[in-house]
Amino acid sequence: MKITLLGTGDAPGTPVIGCDCPACIDAKKGTKSNRLRFSILVESDEGKVLIDTSPDMREQMLRKGLKHVDGVIWTHGHYDHYTGFGEFHRVQYNVDVYGVTETLDYILDYVSFLRPKRHDIPLNTSFELIGLEFTLFEVNHPPAKKAIGVMICEGDKKVVISGDTDENIPEKSIELIQNPDIFIVDAIIPHDVGFHVKKHMDANEAMQMAEKIKAKKVVMTHLSHYFKPHDEAVKTYPLGYDGMELIL
Repeated sequence: MKITLLGTGDAPGTPVIGCDCPACIDAKKGTKSNRLRFSILVESDEGKVLIDTSPDMREQMLRKGLKHVDGVIWTHGHYDHYTGFGEFHRVQYNVDVYGVTETLDYILDYVSFLRPKRHDIPLNTSFELIGLEFTLFEVNHPPAKKAIGVMICEGDKKVVISGDTDENIPEKSIELIQNPDIFIVDAIIPHDVGFHVKKHMDANEAMQMAEKIKAKKVVMTHLSHYFKPHDEAVKTYPLGYDGMELIL
């Protein structure tokens, strides 16, 4: 199993339009501070699956050389996580799409012109895709209805992707996602910027969640420009970056 972080930014991405903060200045130089919006590619010997389709999907697919995917899993209906699905226009129709009913109901009106094949997936129930075992678990990301994280298993290897969430992940989900080899976690801001973003975890909360579920490796994503430039910030936090590959 290979996991590629196609985009590690939050909703506006980095650099933010019109901003000249240190992270945005660094990002404009083409460094790892430059962050497209959130998407993750999961690959096995049997195929490729996207978790979320960010507004930057076209650029992400071109960078990665992607021509076809075997499925898309949507974590929730916020624009920075699904609107790039339209970039499949004239590339691939009838894509198999997966998610909870509330999320699919919301998104599929927008993307109906691509005639995706809908698969409603119940929470906490595993299903097989590209030879891997996927499980959707509930998180807490108001006002999104039934936002989810994604657990992926292959043999005794486990990857947990938190999805957009605050620290109030339901206990049933906490029990399910224990002991991951890799925890890819929403950590939108550092802990010391002087404010808190509701509906997301900051970096300290993300690390506390990683400790709670006994994660062996932590990779932070959905990162804002409030972090210091990447090469400086990564000395303090285990930040992911666009194009980062994780192989199990």
